[in-house]
Amino acid sequence: MALPSAKSRPATYEDILRLPENVVGEIIDGELIVSPRPASRHALASSLIGGELAGPFHRGRGGPGGWVILDEPELHLGAQVLVPDLAGWRRERMPTYPDAAWFALAPDWVCEVLSPSTAVVDRTRKQNIYREHGVPWLWFVDPAARTIEVLNRAEHGWMVAGTFGGEGEKRIPPFDAVAIDIGALWDISPPPSAP
Repeated sequence: MALPSAKSRPATYEDILRLPENVVGEIIDGELIVSPRPASRHALASSLIGGELAGPFHRGRGGPGGWVILDEPELHLGAQVLVPDLAGWRRERMPTYPDAAWFALAPDWVCEVLSPSTAVVDRTRKQNIYREHGVPWLWFVDPAARTIEVLNRAEHGWMVAGTFGGEGEKRIPPFDAVAIDIGALWDISPPPSAP
């Protein structure tokens, strides 16, 4: 849903602050884009991806470390205000964690979990903004199709670096130093009990 229309006035950050807490507000090209909070499968995929990456990449447990990985950070990229499902910064680019409500430094990796209400904006307008602001890696996670599409920023657009799905462990760039159990990202059944 877009409020107010581009024909009335450009949206401001005050418009986002006036939104109820059960929605996500973004400003794209002066337009306020309002989306519902993620549905259960969307939230599950996002949470599990963050969990898979946090140990080895954010904390350096069982992996190389060197990243700051965050859920739903608010990005202020020029006049654009975006809230990806996940984002990550290499620590050499963010050596000090800012004490702020949002981030003006473009991430090194963004993950958008696709849902019927957000897929078109994620795959068009937001994708273009990420590229314009130099984000090198973009993942589109589709819980319905059980796939992760990986895009790598190229000189004149995006290059598909791979599409990952199915079961088993996969090495997915830019986090290919550690394999991720991709089948577990979609599994809603509880883990087996210990004997």
